[in-house]
Amino acid sequence: MSKVELVTEQIGQTIIAEINVAKSIYILTSFVMESGVKVIEKALKEAVERGTEVKLLAGDYLYITQPRALTRLLEIHPRLEIRLWHSKGKSFHPKAYIFETEKDSILIVGSSNLSASALTSGVEWSVKVQDHQEASSFEKATEEFMRLFYHDQTIPINVETIETYKDNYEKYRETNPLIVKEWTELEETELMIPEVKRANQPVQVSEGAKNYGDIHPRPVQHLALEALQQTQEEGYKKAMVVLATGLGKTYLAAFFAKKFKKVLFIAHREEILKQAESTFKHIMPSKMTGLYYGQKKDEKADFLFASIYTLGRTKHLKRFNPEEFDLIVVDEFHHAAANTYQNVITYFEPLFLLGITATPDRMDQKDIYGLCEGNVAYQLHFIEAIQKQWLTPFHYYGIYDETDYSAITWLGTKYDRKELLAVQVKVEVAEKVVEAWKKHRQTRTIGFCSSIEQADFLASYFVRQGFGAISLHSKTLGISRQEAIESLVEGKIDIVFTVDLFNEGVDIPSVDTLLMVRPTESLTIFTQQIGRGLRLHPNKTHCTIIDLIGNYRNADIKLQLFHGDIKEVDKKKGLIIPTVPTSCEFHIDVKAVDLLKELAKKRQPRKEQLYSAYIQLKQELGRRPTYKELHLNGSEHSIAYKQEFKTFIGFLNWANELSEKERKIFLRYESWLIEVERTSMSKSYKMIVLKYMLERGIEHWLNFITPKEVAPFFHKYLMGKTYRRKVDFSDKLTQKLWEYDEKKVAKLIATMPMIKWSGSSKGLVEFEDGVFRFNLDVEEADNSTLYKWTKEICEYRLAQHFEKNSENSN
Repeated sequence: MSKVELVTEQIGQTIIAEINVAKSIYILTSFVMESGVKVIEKALKEAVERGTEVKLLAGDYLYITQPRALTRLLEIHPRLEIRLWHSKGKSFHPKAYIFETEKDSILIVGSSNLSASALTSGVEWSVKVQDHQEASSFEKATEEFMRLFYHDQTIPINVETIETYKDNYEKYRETNPLIVKEWTELEETELMIPEVKRANQPVQVSEGAKNYGDIHPRPVQHLALEALQQTQEEGYKKAMVVLATGLGKTYLAAFFAKKFKKVLFIAHREEILKQAESTFKHIMPSKMTGLYYGQKKDEKADFLFASIYTLGRTKHLKRFNPEEFDLIVVDEFHHAAANTYQNVITYFEPLFLLGITATPDRMDQKDIYGLCEGNVAYQLHFIEAIQKQWLTPFHYYGIYDETDYSAITWLGTKYDRKELLAVQVKVEVAEKVVEAWKKHRQTRTIGFCSSIEQADFLASYFVRQGFGAISLHSKTLGISRQEAIESLVEGKIDIVFTVDLFNEGVDIPSVDTLLMVRPTESLTIFTQQIGRGLRLHPNKTHCTIIDLIGNYRNADIKLQLFHGDIKEVDKKKGLIIPTVPTSCEFHIDVKAVDLLKELAKKRQPRKEQLYSAYIQLKQELGRRPTYKELHLNGSEHSIAYKQEFKTFIGFLNWANELSEKERKIFLRYESWLIEVERTSMSKSYKMIVLKYMLERGIEHWLNFITPKEVAPFFHKYLMGKTYRRKVDFSDKLTQKLWEYDEKKVAKLIATMPMIKWSGSSKGLVEFEDGVFRFNLDVEEADNSTLYKWTKEICEYRLAQHFEKNSENSN
């Protein structure tokens, strides 16, 4: 039985009492005041010190949260996790306190934010619900908390992010002195949109339930499985496979899982887990499967399918032995840069980790290559899949949109919701959308919108024009998602307008038309949406893509998707119109082309893009990232830093990230740093020699060496991993050296890295009379810093050289 209690005063005392006995504490508050932190900081500190998991999420809505309150929270204890929700102009008003004890779970929801008045003397009402630990309501509450806590709109609180928030806080306060009045007015503002007429309730059909008979890998899956087999043989323990939507990523994972005894499959949505479990059962019916997400759990299964938001919680994670699973599969791997995934991935020690995704993209901020150690075992872009007839061709129509987005406030990654809605929800805009759709559409359409209000408005307008239309989103009433899909499949309606429901994990092969009526803010999301229409279907010859192109930010980046290899597009050359496969068509209005060319010219300068990527990673880490970290986790390709600034340290100098002392050291030894960064390296030999010298420590790294001295380290390093041996030690000459022969290995070292490096270094590197040295006169006070920088570059270059990054299916 649940115990329900209404608390109308001194809620702080109740919260502190629960903090004192809790095993986990989750606090969700719209804002944090320093006065509120003072009330509970002693109890929180004691809780963390006794091993309690503590997570706190606050919002930046209207900059009510005080920077000094965040600083005070940060000082409580390093293990206290704090994140800040970027509201981006949308109201953020939750107030919830969740506690888990040895026996019970307590949920307190009400009106109390984290301020002294709310916790002590104010008039506040809160409902406290106490129940047994596994109660479904608490599992749901904690899972929803975790979704918010690790959402893309949150940032970790550390010294770096507090400083940035403080600057924004002060600027906002200067220009918005009447914050409380503004907050009240925003809460009372409501845009009234006509109710959408619903189609008649459809009969039950099931397009997804196909009888496949005996399951065998498709050709593309065969290629990916062979690549995974090869990457295992080469000694890698982590890999990513990138397959375009519609090529069977889940089936690939199931085929790969056949060779493992115990498998964990992780995803971020319940429906993806259920689909994956069904797929695995279909291929291996004799295996025991189980779901682990909130209320339903089965920990004894051979194949376990777990929600990341459940598994990411300490109490669930600790139920498993770190070595419990032989294989871990992370679905939609592009989400895995979020901290909740990283916590799980770093906890487990499987024989192999496989990440599968259709859309890895450094342009969408967080990168995922670091989580698989740069090892992309196999990759197939949807353009190549169309050429191989594994996906349906497309006919793209870029329609010029006269809507003016230039005056809409940009909030970092999205437009201001209220301002964007004001320009979208207009009859004249809807008229042009209908006109473009009628001209190019086929039979079954998904329309992608940027908000629930826009989806409702367009669905209502289409219905009034005599078409069958449904608005489908998280707040839709009267019809389920499955019923809406079935109505579209059966042809009972013409179009489903949605916001984010069809981005991932929903397959409707018969959809033959996509209507884009939202700004493209993310290439990843745009890729996912395109994938919804490219699945093969007997009654479909091609997919029609109707894309309204306005002067919104990032509009020009979407054309990169149709080039096949995004990395080959040189941004400095401006807009390039794609050349698509012969089975496809690409049409774009002249006005739209002119608009995109103009937008491309105005894009952020390259150096500023690199700086933004660096700052974002620095704020994620709370410190200056290393060169290797920037390479693996940054949102821009690391080679660009070398191209623009000659060295990573040169970039740090340009970005004012060096202290005055460091700046002088950089200028003094810049030629050396450039030499280490840019010396040609078809094989890894130069950096292995440098690594050996560095591993002798700060005091001795500049001492000379001989080929004979470095030979044991050199041989052990290359032979230590199969992939290193295969990449740099497998030609006719070096294969003979797999059995260690000191004299022959030393001769190779003398011939290859030492003589060659000496000859190309303009005197900075010297090899004479069998002795190898660097011609550097390093002052004692500079040695530690120069050693650290040299080591960073060396580690980066070795990581970059040996990472397996398959760019295509060849």
